Amino acid sequence: MLALKSKIPKALPHGAYLVACDNSGAKMLKLISVIGCKTVKGRIPAGGIGDLILAAVKKGKVGMRKQVVFAVIVRQKKEFRRPDGMRVSFEDNAAVVLKDKKGSPKGTLYKGPIAKEIVKRWPMVAKVASVIV
Repeated sequence: MLALKSKIPKALPHGAYLVACDNSGAKMLKLISVIGCKTVKGRIPAGGIGDLILAAVKKGKVGMRKQVVFAVIVRQKKEFRRPDGMRVSFEDNAAVVLKDKKGSPKGTLYKGPIAKEIVKRWPMVAKVASVIV
């Protein structure tokens, strides 16, 4: 997993709900933990764009519901600043469900745009994306 040049604010805390923007069978995800997030005592772990998370499927197909899956956050409402000075924000919080920790996506089609920061860090996820902002 490569480092990002832009500083992404960690806007999605433990327990946040995300839309699954792929056709994996999941509709709504609940963020359980952020992989690689180190915090101090008493601070709630949080994630931002490009972070690998563990999520519980809350809504979706019967086979997918109540499962714990790996996912990558691809959109967040909180704006973030890119190195060129441009500020980017999306209209929803969304994630893509993965098959494993390595980054191969479970779905074959994404609804909506994907942040450009995902392309460098998760190339397998970026191959399936149609719109990259």
